[in-house]
Amino acid sequence: MRVFVTGASGWIGSAVVPELLAAGHGVVGLARSDASAEALAKAGAEVVRGTLDDLGTLRDAAAASEGVLHLAFKHDVAFSGGFAEAAGADRAAVEAMAGALAGTGRPFVLASGLLGLTRGRVGTERDFPERSGSPMHGRVETARRVVDLAETGVRTSVLRLPPTVHGAGDYGFIAAYVAASRAAGRAGFVGDARWPAVHRSDAARLFVLALENAPAGSVLHAVQDEGVPFREIAEAVGKGLDLPVAELSQEEADAAYTWLGPIIATDSAASSDLTRALLSWEPTGPGLLDDLASGCYFG
Repeated sequence: MRVFVTGASGWIGSAVVPELLAAGHGVVGLARSDASAEALAKAGAEVVRGTLDDLGTLRDAAAASEGVLHLAFKHDVAFSGGFAEAAGADRAAVEAMAGALAGTGRPFVLASGLLGLTRGRVGTERDFPERSGSPMHGRVETARRVVDLAETGVRTSVLRLPPTVHGAGDYGFIAAYVAASRAAGRAGFVGDARWPAVHRSDAARLFVLALENAPAGSVLHAVQDEGVPFREIAEAVGKGLDLPVAELSQEEADAAYTWLGPIIATDSAASSDLTRALLSWEPTGPGLLDDLASGCYFG
């Protein structure tokens, strides 16, 4: 297929692109900067210049493709207080691209998140968080919309990612937690929170499988570790940085970790049993605690 990929030069996208090319697909990547365009061209992809706000560009690129992987999200805007704005831009981009595929039966895969899916139990692909007025739920509603768009003749799927898609070079939540713990002089955790996790290479393979084979309207989980107790993550970080480990109140966590405080306290255990059975996906990369033990986060 000729596949249009947003977020193609990002942490996950830069692993997905080689997987697509190795599988025989052509890749057209969205690039918002010269650096991104250069990286995509070097990887062997065609380049379309633009951003998530360039809806005409997105619509045209999707219409000219045989499948779309939508990995981009305005994380910088979201985590600087503009989550509603980021979610709104994401929804508009989805409508533009999926709308261009209506009636074709072509695949459209949306990257979404698992954080806060369920609390106190292991979430599955059949779960959706309860509706609320929180700006965070704008992204959840976009995922619901993508599932519903299967009725328009698009082979849509939603691929939910854990809060940590880890590996050497990661600059996401775990890297931010490590940096904040170093600055605070201790590695903190809150209560019995658990995080699912997946290695970057395994997530990339699942995106390709979803593009090729996911049934219309399906929800998929890129989960290797169902629920690593955050206490154990803190212990691994404490060992890696030679820092004490401490259980914190939510107020203490918010003071030490600012925007990350509520996130490290969110219980989000989730399984991928249905995804594995549906797409014959089996993770092979190291688990999160193994990655932390390797030292790649502490250089």
